[in-house]
Amino acid sequence: MKHILRRLGLSAVVLLGLVLGGCGYNDFQRLDEQVKASWSEVLNQYQRRADLIPNIVNTVKGEANFEQETLTRVIEARSRATAIQVTPETLNDPEAFNRFQQAQGELSSALSRLMAISENYPNLRANQAFQDLRVQLEGTENRITVARNAYIKAVQDYNVLARSFPTNLTAMLFGYQTKPNFTVTNEAEIARPPTVDFGGAASR
Repeated sequence: MKHILRRLGLSAVVLLGLVLGGCGYNDFQRLDEQVKASWSEVLNQYQRRADLIPNIVNTVKGEANFEQETLTRVIEARSRATAIQVTPETLNDPEAFNRFQQAQGELSSALSRLMAISENYPNLRANQAFQDLRVQLEGTENRITVARNAYIKAVQDYNVLARSFPTNLTAMLFGYQTKPNFTVTNEAEIARPPTVDFGGAASR
């Protein structure tokens, strides 16, 4: 009798595995891990940028008469961006995710203005340390773009699975909710470099 019950139990486990596999359960596990990995890379690149900013600010401070308002905006934007506590729950909280994206977009905008205005200062253009930091920042911004694009794709794949039939039934059964994603258009608008008047450059 025990042997029969054991075989029935094993058969039930196998059947359950087949059912879960066929309804997308394993795909949810795989895509969820892919989203988390992509998100970690996004955070790594944003942190890389945040770590560069103090050196950039300190270098620019040495330039006489540099716009203090611009420096202040960068410092404050970095402070707001790094103050946001990012937790695993952020990926499932649209409001928290939007606050994170807004803060990073504001920092992008402040940095864009700083770099644009720096072109108005010949001493900064000739400063090798500043130019090296600029190259590092540009490289980091490129890495951020690549990491964000990978995250966007990972979330799209996950959300399509969560919304499609019949895997949406699995999502409802196990509580797999769609995840918030970056709004590329909105951040591009936030981060667009301002128009800077270089008319006074010749007098410097």
